[in-house]
Amino acid sequence: MLTGVFDLPWWGYVLYALAVTHITIAAVTIYLHRCQAHRALELHPAVSHFFRFWLWLTTGMVTKEWAAIHRKHHAKVETVDDPHSPQIYGIKKVLWEGAELYRKESRNRETLDRYGAGTPDDWLERNLYTRRDSLGVSALFLINFALFGFIGITIWAVQMAWIPFFAAGVVNGIGHYWGYRTFQPEDTSTNIVPWGMLIGGEELHNNHHAYPTSARFSIRWYEFDIGWQYIRALARLKLAQVKKVAPELRLDAAKTRCDIATVQSVITHRYEVLAKYAESLRRTCAEEIRVLRTGAVRVDVGAIKRMLHRDAKMVPANERVKVDDALSKSKVLATVYTMREELAALWQRSNASKEQLVRQLEDWCARAEASGIVALQEFSRRLRSYA
Repeated sequence: MLTGVFDLPWWGYVLYALAVTHITIAAVTIYLHRCQAHRALELHPAVSHFFRFWLWLTTGMVTKEWAAIHRKHHAKVETVDDPHSPQIYGIKKVLWEGAELYRKESRNRETLDRYGAGTPDDWLERNLYTRRDSLGVSALFLINFALFGFIGITIWAVQMAWIPFFAAGVVNGIGHYWGYRTFQPEDTSTNIVPWGMLIGGEELHNNHHAYPTSARFSIRWYEFDIGWQYIRALARLKLAQVKKVAPELRLDAAKTRCDIATVQSVITHRYEVLAKYAESLRRTCAEEIRVLRTGAVRVDVGAIKRMLHRDAKMVPANERVKVDDALSKSKVLATVYTMREELAALWQRSNASKEQLVRQLEDWCARAEASGIVALQEFSRRLRSYA
């Protein structure tokens, strides 16, 4: 049996496979995702080209295609035009055939022309990386065989499956289907686990959808984004320049009325505002449901829980009937739901002046504090302190 140049113990092959696949996911998250697709950072030309070469060698992915497809995903998220939404295609399809969905969209010239602007277009890109995109993975096959013999072919197969499964399948599929939500953007994005080690921080997908142009995906203290740690290391070496990270929420306890700064802060942190609203009113809704059940009034508990986390346009028609039925039976639930929708509508009023938005937010807070619902009153007072 051919062993190639290196004859390693079994664990040596495992460590090598983990190392090279980790470099690949680092290239995807740092170069393709945060740098090229979202312009959250700039990379030194040497680092940028290393990542470009490595991705050509280990995946055959073309920068323009990847960036364009991902930008379209954000622009058309959870619609029929989303290239890989599990809400449209089903979780099984995206998880196991995500790479096929990617390849299908990569052949859509309209997607590349509309969303692929600003990606590399030099001689190497035109004549090697794009034109000969399959040459790299073929070369890797020969390199692995030369280094490790037949076991190298197994390592090559792992490398070929790594990104299609973890990025195209797990992040695009499970990252919009199952997990926890720190923020409430207008989609179903989730954080899969708080420790972004295996796939470079891409697990923190809900955080990314809340702040898509942030170079850092971790938000809460318990979340770890290893991709961000690599970016910080590159920045210290003057090999990267961070352009934007998610803004930190500032509160001023002395504020008792809304002003322009309040409105600006609420709009900036709008997804966190909705998440905080759902968290604050969850117990109130649970208590109201118990009161209704005591009076032999039946309501769909699941529908009520989900109404705190979804905009009206995202509620399926069959569930909308259940929500409307529950709201008709409870003034408290109706108030909680209506106030959420009115709050979300504030930052959707693009024609309103800043002064008008201040008055609208102040009116919302006044009505919340006059509602008689303690949790809503406390939430309103906290909202006034946004600075």
